[in-house]
Amino acid sequence: MTVDTTALVKRLDEKACLDFLSAMVKHKSYSQTDGERKLAEFMATSMRGLGLDAELQPVEGTRVNAIGRWRGAGAGSSLLFNGHLDTNPVTEGWTVDPWGGLVDDKFIYGIGVSNMKAGDAAYYCAVKTLIDSGVRLNGDVVLTFVVGELQGGVGTLAAIRQGVRADYFINSEPTDLKALTMHAEAATFIIELVGNTRHLSKREEAVDALVAACDLVPRLNALTFSGARSEEHRSINRCHVGVMHAALGRELAEWRPPQVADYARLKGSVRYAPGQTEAGAFADLRKVLDEQERRFPGLKATVTPERATGRPVMPAFEVAKDARIVTSLNAAYQAVRGEPQPTGALPPPAYYGTDAGHFFRELGMEGIVCGPGGRYNTMPDERVDIADYLDMIRIYMLVMLDICQGVA
Repeated sequence: MTVDTTALVKRLDEKACLDFLSAMVKHKSYSQTDGERKLAEFMATSMRGLGLDAELQPVEGTRVNAIGRWRGAGAGSSLLFNGHLDTNPVTEGWTVDPWGGLVDDKFIYGIGVSNMKAGDAAYYCAVKTLIDSGVRLNGDVVLTFVVGELQGGVGTLAAIRQGVRADYFINSEPTDLKALTMHAEAATFIIELVGNTRHLSKREEAVDALVAACDLVPRLNALTFSGARSEEHRSINRCHVGVMHAALGRELAEWRPPQVADYARLKGSVRYAPGQTEAGAFADLRKVLDEQERRFPGLKATVTPERATGRPVMPAFEVAKDARIVTSLNAAYQAVRGEPQPTGALPPPAYYGTDAGHFFRELGMEGIVCGPGGRYNTMPDERVDIADYLDMIRIYMLVMLDICQGVA
């Protein structure tokens, strides 16, 4: 019997869905702490309560993922949902309890609620609503609640390497419900500029590394990279300098300000699209530095990548706009919101890194990034629009019914 999807999405228990997200927020699941394990245990217990096969999967040390599987009757395609449980720390400026799970007439608040517990809760509540409504799917739905996204995706990589996979995936990072079909890869760089010092009385004879650095920063920040497959790919190129020090010598001695700085050190990040490479991006950085050496005769400039020891790089991600998972998500959004879903390499999330890149690179899985939250992400009083959260649950339900062939 065909499922009445219109009646089903109207049946959503909104209070129960908000209560569940509040319960998640109340877990202080800072990355690499006991709190993230306790939240993983909570998610595994909750999934078992729905009748799902659920396990705590080892990652590294005492860290674990919570993995659940709602087994289908067979013959349908399988769909995997992916989201991380670990959060950034609380910053200054909060006016509400970061772990209170406060709900008012418009928002739900809390550290990590946007990045990304609302996405996690949305796909859990979508499964719960379907099960409570007596719906049966032909294909499996796999729920992955991972740790270590903030360390380059170690949790998702652990899941992949322990055999977790499906025909399609949805990563629920915050996109304000937009369908993100492409995001960049990231790399960190260090630039060193070496000049030639003189006393300020003779600074015309010096090669001023500080002045050269100040001149260089806007040139770097305006940079895009060669080899982009299209203008859309180029649109998610970005270079940003976030740290700059200049003084005397590599020790950056500051006690002699009458002298011209002969050493500057800059640290920044680059974002480049699928099809572009780290090597290509660094070659383009090198060209800018070559030009800077010509602009400042006597200046010596070097650029090197910086890598976190033992941590993976978050890869780029891409899916065709006419792919099965994209059109399914677009149709679900249209049905729930009555308007076309924004789709593509959309800023700002196109500059982010997500675990979608690992499923794309490691397994070649077809997927999409789409989740609630984003507008108020990683800021004091982090919050998510209640309407967005509840609509995301409804949209996920419809995608499950479509991809996994739901039956009443």
